[in-house]
Amino acid sequence: MGYAAASREAGEIVTEQNFETAIQPNERFERAAATAERLRDNVETVVRGKTDRIDLVLAALAAGGNVLFEDVPGTAKTILARSLAGSIDGATVGRIQCTPDLQPTDVTGLSVFDQRVREFEFRPGPVFANVLLVDEINRAMPKTQSALLEAMAEHQVTVDGTTRSVPSPFFLMATENPIEQEGTFPLPEAQLDRFFLKTELGYPNAEEELEIVRGQREEHPINRLRPVVALDDVVELQHAIEDVFVHAVVLRWIVDLVRATREIDETVIGGSVRASLALERVARARALLDGRDFVQPADVEALFLPVVGHRVAFTPTFLAEARRLGRDEALAVFQTLCFERAPRPEPDPEHELRVLGMPA
Repeated sequence: MGYAAASREAGEIVTEQNFETAIQPNERFERAAATAERLRDNVETVVRGKTDRIDLVLAALAAGGNVLFEDVPGTAKTILARSLAGSIDGATVGRIQCTPDLQPTDVTGLSVFDQRVREFEFRPGPVFANVLLVDEINRAMPKTQSALLEAMAEHQVTVDGTTRSVPSPFFLMATENPIEQEGTFPLPEAQLDRFFLKTELGYPNAEEELEIVRGQREEHPINRLRPVVALDDVVELQHAIEDVFVHAVVLRWIVDLVRATREIDETVIGGSVRASLALERVARARALLDGRDFVQPADVEALFLPVVGHRVAFTPTFLAEARRLGRDEALAVFQTLCFERAPRPEPDPEHELRVLGMPA
């Protein structure tokens, strides 16, 4: 089915006028695109050779979501969080090193009795930060992990019956170690579903690693980092993704892709409605980072696995096959199956090509 036909089926009247209106740039969008570019360039002065992963993190930040890194130690995850916070004037950064004895109040804070005034005084925990890094989240007990859920989903925490908002913007990056599972508590599906993206940084190549070693001979680059945007700029960046146009057929395709994860035989549990919401929102954020005020199918394709891959539960048979193939190849097979069930739509009217970013 072509885009025009599918748009009519979706109840949208496709005309030259509404296509042209949909792609008119505005000042807020242009400022937000400039903000994203400054953030990317500044972070790259510290974290070398990871432009695609930095873009994923910035897309999650713009979408108002959170990121989970499954990665080995020493791949600059902490430095990425610190450099992102250091690029934002006035931003606060918090870090939680998870261990089995970490208590929920170590995350949220607690009320302490002040004898001078004979009242309880709330002392906020590290969760009250603009950029929060939660290291090895799967080493914390489930009770402590759950203390983060309210902050991740609703940007607030409740302690002693009092609800307090976390700072705005609020961005959480969590890590888990894939090579050591003793003393860990696997994240349940409900908690994994709260993360917009799951990705990894990985090791740099030989030339990038050589450049990193040379660059840190005298001083770490993060010590020279200076803010390039204000907190208000980041808030505007998050609002500006509303200015990104999503064609009705691309939106329908996003929903069909997520629904396909529930229908293929290789999954026990498919992506939730939250997966559809996240995929659409992060696709708009990716388009904004690319300087486009419209989403194209390539955005959805690039983001499908980072957004959806961690939200599904596979059958024992597919998991056995995944161990043989390796995680990356198994996820590629999973993506192929979903794309076969929900094929990428192809354009037909010439006037739609510009909006969808496809060659004529």
